[in-house]
Amino acid sequence: MNKVQKSLEKGLKGESKFMRLKHNFGVKFIAVLIVLGLLVTGCGTSTGTANNAKQNGPVTLTFWHSMGGGAGKTLTALVDKFNGEHKDIQVKLEYQGNYDDAFNKLKASPDQGPDLFQVYDIGTRYMIDAGLAKPMQDFIDKDKFDIAQLEPHVVNYYTVGNKLYSMPFNSSMPVLYYNKDMFKAAGLDPEKPPKTWDEVEQDAKALTQKSGDKTVYGFSQAIYGWFFEQYLARNGALYVNNGNGRDSAATEAMVNSQAGVDILTWWKKLIDEGVATNLGRKTADTQKAFGSQQIAMTVDSSGILPNLTAASDGKFNIGIAPFPRGNNVQESGPIIGGGSIWILKNKPQAQQDAAWTFAKWAVAPEQMAMWVTGTGYLPITKEAVNTQTFKDFMVKYPSYQAVLDQLHNTPENRATQGGRIGVFTQARATIETATEQVILNKATPKDALDSANGAITNSIKEYNQTMGTK
Repeated sequence: MNKVQKSLEKGLKGESKFMRLKHNFGVKFIAVLIVLGLLVTGCGTSTGTANNAKQNGPVTLTFWHSMGGGAGKTLTALVDKFNGEHKDIQVKLEYQGNYDDAFNKLKASPDQGPDLFQVYDIGTRYMIDAGLAKPMQDFIDKDKFDIAQLEPHVVNYYTVGNKLYSMPFNSSMPVLYYNKDMFKAAGLDPEKPPKTWDEVEQDAKALTQKSGDKTVYGFSQAIYGWFFEQYLARNGALYVNNGNGRDSAATEAMVNSQAGVDILTWWKKLIDEGVATNLGRKTADTQKAFGSQQIAMTVDSSGILPNLTAASDGKFNIGIAPFPRGNNVQESGPIIGGGSIWILKNKPQAQQDAAWTFAKWAVAPEQMAMWVTGTGYLPITKEAVNTQTFKDFMVKYPSYQAVLDQLHNTPENRATQGGRIGVFTQARATIETATEQVILNKATPKDALDSANGAITNSIKEYNQTMGTK
């Protein structure tokens, strides 16, 4: 429009005042016609798009996820069910590798991201600071979705500034897995698993069996930063300052507190006593050892129950117990783990609305029961436990009641809500390195954690400065 007007006005130079007025009127008249034409064309385009949408088929959503093994199969079955029930929306699953791989891919090319994105728990701070997502609360308020139907402890983890930013989905908690048959053979009551660190140590001594060069250890756990975080919370301690980064943005780490030192001291003691073994950082290695009865107890996510069941191949009975606590701790609990579903905001509104349709469908009781029983993740929808699907699951896995009890008995406080920082991936790796140094006698628990605390604090400060986080 501006180019047309400038061209016309340029041709008016040197003409009479009358002619200028005449041409100006003509320019304005042409402008009005052009605008009207654009409006008409725009209306026609809108109608055409709507018609094309109908002609071209349903809204297609891409869903990036990190679910492998049994969880991946269950997610595929769930999405197939949704696609069968919603002819106007079709979800296309795209596996992106592990959580870190998927997260780094989005960071590298946010404009090329999916419509639905499964992000691990510790990605929450970055997703919000980077402004990549549309808060789930916007859809909840518009649709008057009843958030009270979801487990509050899970919802609180993903709530920031009174807004739920993502839909909890594959939520988990750490638990103690133990071999009931080995407990019985060692003269231990398989219905009374250990609750404290001292009890884990005592039972591990009874369970450890040496025969020639072969040793069956009573306990093992992967060198995984998530476990360290869980032990801190279970003992009522914070990971970072400012209310675990929830009252305001964290500026310093607190992993070298006495609670942190106690964790590594206990861990190292079990290995030095020969009742626990170090199997490295990969949780899959520990799971394999548990399944082949090379270890009698381990800690891991509630979400790997199907994996352990497959690994055991039905050769022994698997027991589940609450995550072990320190010896003098009573009122505390672990943190929500796993991941949630995010809706990216750089997508057309139609895509976002369709993504919301899937997100709320996925947490409906029947779908959530299907998800939980196929994976071992938490039933974040309260009514899911009343479905026949879940009741049948409990008959098969009565020990799963310990997971539910732990969820409902965990108090709501800054420790159990977990830390919130944008550099959790680096922080976990730093803690894992510190743990290895202690286990390999290269540093004391205090020295290793002092060093780790400084490194994590520096990463937090650099992140805050880069992201402008306050």
